[in-house]
Amino acid sequence: MIKSLLSALRSRLAQERRLIVAYSGGVDSALLAAVARDVLGPAALAVTAVSPSLPAAERRAARAFAVDHDIAHLEVCTDEAERPDYIANGENRCYHCKSALFDALRPLATALDARIALGTNLDDLGDHRPGQRAAAERGSIAPLVDAGFTKQQVREASERLGLRTAAKPAAACLASRVAYGDPVTPALLSRIETAERALHDLGFPVCRVRAHAGGQVARIELPAAELDRAIGERDKIDSAVRAAGFPFCSLDLSGFATGRMNVLLSAPTVLQQTIARRGA
Repeated sequence: MIKSLLSALRSRLAQERRLIVAYSGGVDSALLAAVARDVLGPAALAVTAVSPSLPAAERRAARAFAVDHDIAHLEVCTDEAERPDYIANGENRCYHCKSALFDALRPLATALDARIALGTNLDDLGDHRPGQRAAAERGSIAPLVDAGFTKQQVREASERLGLRTAAKPAAACLASRVAYGDPVTPALLSRIETAERALHDLGFPVCRVRAHAGGQVARIELPAAELDRAIGERDKIDSAVRAAGFPFCSLDLSGFATGRMNVLLSAPTVLQQTIARRGA
């Protein structure tokens, strides 16, 4: 199955003359960039968007992966942190983020006569991802979707190819940690990054620090199997998170789940009131 999926991906990529891969270094974009490099050679370029929402550790890892796999790689700075609609952090924040990405990539794509590819997989299509609309509006392609990859199959294909990203935990942008309606600011993103790095140092590599109440409350998500250990080390965790600048620290007993902030979208009245209050 994985062999046939990889064959389909290679066939899809072979249809492109030149390609720019929007590359974060995560499991999806890493697989796409690596296979594009094999199929298109130097006609495939991986480009990483650099902004306050990209953790420094992820930026370093993306660079290292590209070097190890001889992938042509560039970094571009994006300006979403200066866009009022992004800062306001409504339910379409990801649309404005992806719009900033494509605005930054468009001149390069035009100069190279290349198309832009995203590492979207089939599982992503069922989630709340307004960024996909921005991508579609600007003519990007999703080769992993075209080839029929699910997230698990992306991991299996990465393992088959010997990519170290195969088991890499999901690493959404830092802005996804901020409760809808609370402004996204570089200072808050920096505090979240510092708190998560501290949790990593304490032995919790899979974690999320979700910011609520305007950044006053840190809600920590860890895998369910880690909750008992976390409670046993609550003093260390509490001290580390408070040192990162959060007055209050809480542990979510539901455990870790990607996209957890989207729960807030099921209560639009509360979200609208929050946004209105922030704008008052």
